[in-house]
Amino acid sequence: MKSILVVEDEVTISRVLSVYLKHENFDVVQAFDGKTALHQFKETSFNLVLLDVMLPDQDGWSILQEIRRNSSCPVIMLTALGDIDYRLKGLNQGADDYIAKPFIGEEVIARVHAVLRRSTNVLETENTKQYGSLSINFDSHSVKINGEPIILTPKDTSLLLFLANHPNRTYTREILIEQIWGLDYYGSERAVDLSIKRVRQALAAWPDTQGEIRTLRGLGYQFCVYE
Repeated sequence: MKSILVVEDEVTISRVLSVYLKHENFDVVQAFDGKTALHQFKETSFNLVLLDVMLPDQDGWSILQEIRRNSSCPVIMLTALGDIDYRLKGLNQGADDYIAKPFIGEEVIARVHAVLRRSTNVLETENTKQYGSLSINFDSHSVKINGEPIILTPKDTSLLLFLANHPNRTYTREILIEQIWGLDYYGSERAVDLSIKRVRQALAAWPDTQGEIRTLRGLGYQFCVYE
């Protein structure tokens, strides 16, 4: 049974979400403030977090940042703020999806299943490729540099693995959306750019890698391998 942490200060909404999730056989843990949410997250292993932005003690952005410091657990943001800038802020900080209130329970369930499918969609290969100090294990879906694990969100990891598994080949945003986010993704293609940015930032701190993600203007992105 997969476990989901619901972080929502409105009791009625939290209960409704819990009912829908339990009906789908998820184990649900509720938190009504940020401090409790972070404590529960550190004490328990969750498969996904539904995280409200507006909380009484701290906002969801700061909680997301705390989660991303040590974990790639999928996070879906819940908020009444529907402006595109807030959506981009969430995606840029490592959120896996964004749902604006008011929402339909069935939509939340569909998004949850979609994010979980993407986070467990490990490429069916059985090798590790080494690019200088950069090591990518396509079987365990892990990325290391100089033997140290690199923390990326599930989508960011999937994006890097897909590009690295097809080195020096260029892919458009449309193809990357289909391959990484899935056909059921209805968000902006801007998500690809933000994911690429985060992967680049993670790799930029290590100068001894022998591969990088390049932008080919008007064409797309590629993982360029060089000697």
